[in-house]
Amino acid sequence: MRIEVDKEKCIGCGKCREACPKGPKIWSIGKDKKAKASHLEYCHVCINCASRCPVDAIRVIRDGKEDEEAFKKSE
Repeated sequence: MRIEVDKEKCIGCGKCREACPKGPKIWSIGKDKKAKASHLEYCHVCINCASRCPVDAIRVIRDGKEDEEAFKKSE
């Protein structure tokens, strides 16, 4: 499993970190003002981060396949 952040799309809003149950353990905003996922051993693959991203910059990939649910926005 991995989480990819499209640095071209990311606006550094931090909504991924806010939405994640393990937020500060996994998510940080780098010096470049872009989101970065690390320490994925804490990730429960809930895909809240991708669902809350306002610019669709986050992709959650499990076993080599994109998680299609990550692209369905919660209302």
